[in-house]
Amino acid sequence: MSPVPRVPWQAKYLALVLIWGSSFLLMKIGLESLSAVQIAALRLVTGAATILALLWMRGGSLPRERWVWGHLVVTGLLLGTIPFTLFALSETRVSSALAGIGNATTPIATVLATMAFLPGARATRSKVVAVVVGFVGVVTIMQPWTSSRPDLVGFGMALLGGVCYGIGWTYNRRFLARADLGGLSQPAATLLMGCLLMVPVTLAWGAFQPGGVASIWAYDRARLGTSTIEAGSDGGGWVWLPLLCILALGIVGTGAAYILQFDVVRGAGPVVGSTITYLIPIVSVLLGVLVLGEALGVWEVVGFVIVLTAAAVINAPARRVATPAPEVASAVPRT
Repeated sequence: MSPVPRVPWQAKYLALVLIWGSSFLLMKIGLESLSAVQIAALRLVTGAATILALLWMRGGSLPRERWVWGHLVVTGLLLGTIPFTLFALSETRVSSALAGIGNATTPIATVLATMAFLPGARATRSKVVAVVVGFVGVVTIMQPWTSSRPDLVGFGMALLGGVCYGIGWTYNRRFLARADLGGLSQPAATLLMGCLLMVPVTLAWGAFQPGGVASIWAYDRARLGTSTIEAGSDGGGWVWLPLLCILALGIVGTGAAYILQFDVVRGAGPVVGSTITYLIPIVSVLLGVLVLGEALGVWEVVGFVIVLTAAAVINAPARRVATPAPEVASAVPRT
């Protein structure tokens, strides 16, 4: 019999919304002194180290089957290496608020990926309509009819990051659902694989930098106070703030958050847990506006509301349950 949790799932749910919603703010601040590739690499390294330590403390172990690790290569790419890099890169061109909105497309991509990857899975008419409406919301945000539209490359990278999560979690459910990994074994293995796959990406990026491979651990303190952070003439006590933000993003937002994710789904079920997906961009927008002074245009706000509405419909519980509930590990996409 599982022990009664000391902290109710509602508190963990709120903590997850705040942690993952603030990840876009932390990345934006981190970009003051670190590159997007450095941020993705550091996030994966610290996140993997954190969850592996927790796994070891709980007496768990990593999977041993070769076929499991073969599929983990795919999930490591789609749930770690690619989206972490894309979201950081997107924030070099768009605001943290707009990048966070891109994450709201995850449930839309999940519906399409489910129809493609899961044999016998069928989406209800309302969910199909919601997918179409979600695309309308995305087009509204991109504003192709105006000259004041957001940077399409930057926003496109955020959208692609959300799509990676949707495809990655569906792939995980399709090919790893029968693997009896249990506990933290699967998330630890996924982050570890994402970390390993990030190594060649980071080395290739460093090879093309003016400073060579040494650029991988370079820290540009000279850029502090020039855009996002008000640090005075010499940076003062803000010098290490970008690095601390990314360490927090990796340790708390990428590593420890896995524990909260599993506890919420186990305590409240996958339907309630999945609603975190469309609350995350609300937090990212509020933090971007209130903390960083970012602003969204009228059409961006309208599109945001449309996308959130579509995501809410997609995450709504079905009237009739025809198939078993999703696996715990595939219920909640992350940032």
